[in-house]
Amino acid sequence: MSPAGIKEPGVNRGGAITLPPILGGGGEGRGGESPDFSDRLRRARLGLAVGITPVIMLFVSLTSAYIVRQGLPTLDENSNKYVHDWLPVRLPWLILLLNSSVLIVSSATMELARRDVTRESALAPVRLIPGISLGQERRFPWLWLTLILGIMFLLGQWMAWRELADGGFYLATSPSSSFVYLLTGMHALHLVGGVIALVYAAAITLARQPVESRRVVIDVTSWYWHFMALLWIYIFALLEFAR
Repeated sequence: MSPAGIKEPGVNRGGAITLPPILGGGGEGRGGESPDFSDRLRRARLGLAVGITPVIMLFVSLTSAYIVRQGLPTLDENSNKYVHDWLPVRLPWLILLLNSSVLIVSSATMELARRDVTRESALAPVRLIPGISLGQERRFPWLWLTLILGIMFLLGQWMAWRELADGGFYLATSPSSSFVYLLTGMHALHLVGGVIALVYAAAITLARQPVESRRVVIDVTSWYWHFMALLWIYIFALLEFAR
């Protein structure tokens, strides 16, 4: 027996080579993955699904209010008549298009980070086999690149709000401008939560936490980040086609 309690590989009477048992690791719920890790990953994904459900309901409600409010007249106190106060907002489309591109690219880099740690987790049991060396792999810092792109998106949103204000559209200018700030601001607020999750994932990666713990955090963060990208595309399309 080795010091770690793992039986050394040998040859049995039939001539077959016996390998030590595979512990932990694995990928996407297939063989070689410890039951405890599978349960952790499943619970984390379920928790994420439960957590984003209120976010979906919130933006569905805002969408309904946005569409209905466009056709509702309001009472003008001066003329004592009902008037339509929904003013067209001149959106900074160039900045918003660049922002959309940045967020889509960040979703792709986040997926590459997730696949990278999944592969590392799958190879972890192989590294336990004595006599087998996989060498040191150079991994691209996809997680850090995603974090930088996420911050760039938030800065781009701030620039878009500045351009709106320079054009005379403030939060209280009209109901239409209020909805623009509300929709984009709520998305940015939820994206900040994703940036915080990215910082935490990067921190435990630098701290060289166990690969299974890192995989759970990066996996859940990646799905949340993909959701934020899809949500932004939806908001962008809503502001463009439901004016």
